[in-house]
Amino acid sequence: MWLAAIGLALFARAPVNSGFVLDVLPGMVLLGLGAGMAFNPVLLAAMSEVDPSDSGLASGVVNTAFMMGGALGLAVLASAAAARTTAMATAGAQMPLALNGGYNLAFLVGAVFAAAAGLIGVLLLRPAAPGHTQNNNSEAASAPGAAGETASS
Repeated sequence: MWLAAIGLALFARAPVNSGFVLDVLPGMVLLGLGAGMAFNPVLLAAMSEVDPSDSGLASGVVNTAFMMGGALGLAVLASAAAARTTAMATAGAQMPLALNGGYNLAFLVGAVFAAAAGLIGVLLLRPAAPGHTQNNNSEAASAPGAAGETASS
């Protein structure tokens, strides 16, 4: 999430007359890398303690939470951007400057939330204790012939 937060922060500083290579591309690359590197570990963490018989239900719940979180986040950020744009336009700013100010605020708020998610992940998610395996691997580890055992040993 740290890369995504940095990418969003880069978007938050984009000027009205920004160029693609200098002002847009770095944020897009960092946001894409950060989100791509964050979503799979979050899914793995959510699914790691689920019994195989419940994995379909759990996966559906996690994916629904991803979609609802994205929709809610977009609604909050769009509302913040619209409010800032309206306030700036009412204060006499030209519309391109007002729109840019609204988008900058939305990207800044998104960067703060992404950084907070990264901090929460660092503080609350811990690696599994040694010897602890996922449920779907525990049966294989206890089966004869697992972990290099042979019938003759």
